[in-house]
This record gives sequence, structure tokens and C-alpha cells, in this order.
Amino acid sequence: MRGERQKTLDAVRALLPDMQRDAARLDEAAAFPAAIFAKLRALGLLTATLPASFGGQNFGEGTEGALALLALFQLLGEGSLAVARLYEAHVNALQLVLRYGPASLAETCARDAAGGALFALWVTDPPSGGLALEGHTLTGQKAFCSGAGAASRALVTLATPQGTRMAIISLQDGVKILPHDIKLAGMRAATTAAADFTGQTIPPSAIFGDPGDYLREPVFSAGAWRGAAAALGGLTALVKLHRDAILHRHRETDPHQQARFGQLVIQHETARLWMRNAAVRGCLEDDGNEAIVAYINLARLAVEEACLTAITLLQRGLGLQAFMAGSAPERLMRDLATYLRQPAPDETLVKAAAHYFTAPLPRS
Repeated sequence: MRGERQKTLDAVRALLPDMQRDAARLDEAAAFPAAIFAKLRALGLLTATLPASFGGQNFGEGTEGALALLALFQLLGEGSLAVARLYEAHVNALQLVLRYGPASLAETCARDAAGGALFALWVTDPPSGGLALEGHTLTGQKAFCSGAGAASRALVTLATPQGTRMAIISLQDGVKILPHDIKLAGMRAATTAAADFTGQTIPPSAIFGDPGDYLREPVFSAGAWRGAAAALGGLTALVKLHRDAILHRHRETDPHQQARFGQLVIQHETARLWMRNAAVRGCLEDDGNEAIVAYINLARLAVEEACLTAITLLQRGLGLQAFMAGSAPERLMRDLATYLRQPAPDETLVKAAAHYFTAPLPRS
């Protein structure tokens, strides 16, 4: 299995030029990266994170599998943050089904993924009211639906008489994709929109988990390591763009450029080391829930700080070249800054800090 995972990683690495080459066109058109996902399907990535018993490659299983999954998300983030975002939602949805759903639903979802189905994760309710189940009929909408118009399945949260539960919805019939009122500055190729499910009926077998399972720890917070791993990939791309631009200008002997690039490398290595431990802790769950959540939240914030610092250094190092609309540096900065905007960073920091006032400091 280890050799099979390495072959998959090598194949994804070979796709980086394609992902980066298509980035400008997809960003301008706000278009779903269909050609890239066709190649990812052919490589078996839609089932790679499933257990071998479900036809997967055990990405995320054990320490080696955790580091392989980290490498996978970092590669995808380096190639295209939009692709990484869409793939992370697919992985998240399947993992939630495996953890909280019955075997029959897990088998169905694994079979759908093997057949090429891309799963979305749509859990944000609009201000006007979220998704609810009345009998067997859905009513309401979801907002910030990445992969809208391209994904064929979605894991959604919905209000039921028993409380908030999860469901797997087929997006091929009855779901209306609506233009989103909010236009994001970056991550345009993630094709984010709103979705209206009103009038669609679903079978009871599509609903799974106990009320409140979606927010249950440590899975809810610990899963954030995957998004941070993709951001680390975006940081890797940014560092390489900075280096190549300075070399192209023959400014690599300038002491100010050297100092800035040295700071970039420090930020990248700091983020990489945090993420190595976060991936293992998030996948193995070999500590108490509070300890896992605190560590991964700090890792997420460390990656965010490294990325934001790197953006500032890139702007200072490249000057106006970094702000040329549609250029690779400008597009990557927009995507990365948008991708990093996770909710409640201050609350996340103080909760993690509170844990370490009474617990041992992190260690490898």
C-alpha cells in the first residue's frame, strides 16, 4: 500500500504544471477545474482516502498514511488552492460518512466515488434560514456551496425534529444552483454559489448520524488540519514564485532580498513542522480530545500567520509586480488570503492557549 500511495503522489506531482498553467483562465472565468478533476479521477484520487476494504489506498491510515495525506494536500495546494479546497470537501464528506454513517451508506458512497462522483460539503445556512426536513421533503437553502454545478453528491446538515443531522443528497435532480450574492476576491475556480433544495424528497436512508454529530469533537476541529495542509501548499507555491522572480531579476545577491527570502524560508519551515505533527495527531487521534483540538488549532493559526507574513514579504520583494492583475503572484495572494479566512481565529487562539495553561506543552 505504501508503494501505491507513493505512485499516486508522484502522479499528482506531475500534474502541478497543468494545474498552475490553467489557473489564470479558470480564475478569470470563475470556472470549475473540470480537466484537472478528470485527471484526478483517472488517478483514483476520489477513493484514495478510503480504507482498502472500500477500494481505497489508506491515505490517512497510521503515521505513514497521515504523512502521505499531508503530502497529497500540500501538492494539491501548491498546484491550485481551488482544486485543494474542492478535494478537501470530498474527503471530509466521505470521512464523516465512514465515521457516523451505517455500513450500507458507506458502501454506497464508496461505490459512487469509485464511479467518479465528486462529493461536496455544504453546511453553511444563509441568513434567511437554513435547510430543514419536513417529512421526507426538504425546504430551504445552503450558502457558500463550493463545487456548485459540478459536484454530484453533497453532504449537508439539516434541521430535523430530532435536531441537526447530516444527509447525503444527490445533486442531479431537484437542486437549484443560485447565483451567490457575495462575490469572493479569490478562490473563484472553486465555483461557490448558493443551492436551493426546496421540494426535493430524500429517503430516510440518506440521513445519518445522531443529532449534533457534525460538530462533535475532536473530528470537527481536528479536521481543519487538512485545510491548513492545502494552505501550506499555497505557501510553497508563493515561496517558489518569490524565488524565481528574484532570480529572473538577478537580484539574488542583494542583501535586502536575501533577508526577505530567508524570512520566507523560516516561515515555510515553521508551518511545515507544525503541519507534520498536526497531520499525525489528527489522523491517529492518539490523545485526549481537548489536546488534539488545541494542538491542531494552534497549527492552523501558525500556518495562517506564516502565509500572511509571506504575502507581505512577497509584496515588498516584488513591488508592483506582485499587484499586476491576473499575474501568478497576484492571483495566488488573492486565493491564499481568501482561503485562510476561517471563522473565529481569536476565539480559536484563546481556547487553545487556555488548554496549555494546565496541560504539558506540545512535543513531538
